[in-house]
Amino acid sequence: MATGLTPARTPALIFWGFGARLFMAFGGRRFFVLALALMLSSFGTLTAAATCQPQTVYLRGDWGQARFSVEVADTVPERAQGLMNRASMPMGAGMLFVYERPQSVSFWMKNTLIPLDLLFVDASGTVKNVHHNAIPLDLTPIPGGDDILVVLEINGGLAKLMGITEGSQMQHPAFAADTAVWPCP
Repeated sequence: MATGLTPARTPALIFWGFGARLFMAFGGRRFFVLALALMLSSFGTLTAAATCQPQTVYLRGDWGQARFSVEVADTVPERAQGLMNRASMPMGAGMLFVYERPQSVSFWMKNTLIPLDLLFVDASGTVKNVHHNAIPLDLTPIPGGDDILVVLEINGGLAKLMGITEGSQMQHPAFAADTAVWPCP
């Protein structure tokens, strides 16, 4: 029997919908911390259209919606530093690398101490490539593709757990309102 509920209208379902996978992946106390962070971030997705701030990224797709608090790296020195030398990052956090124009980008994990998922996004706000669980301290290039405007780094394994895939859409002020698939209000 269909209930008419969708994850976008019922954030608690997002939380409970993949709770078992989170428990298996993280276990015990770490599960509850992660679950709480994800539940709180999913409640904020209901108001995504009402707010659009540089320090917040919204993502949506067939899998549901999510919100991340981000540090914006939009200068050459900030992008070069990235998340180097950090021992941890809160589960609902990330770093958003913003470029002046769409371009071919490639990353590496030099001096990066935590595993990361990298979401490569074009100028329309569409996720074009997801690199899962980049290996800390690895110098192997991670190509993101051509015509990339922003890259979102989040904790390793989170994109897969949440179901974030190519084709997901991002909302952020970095995307021009006239070309964004999910423009800021």
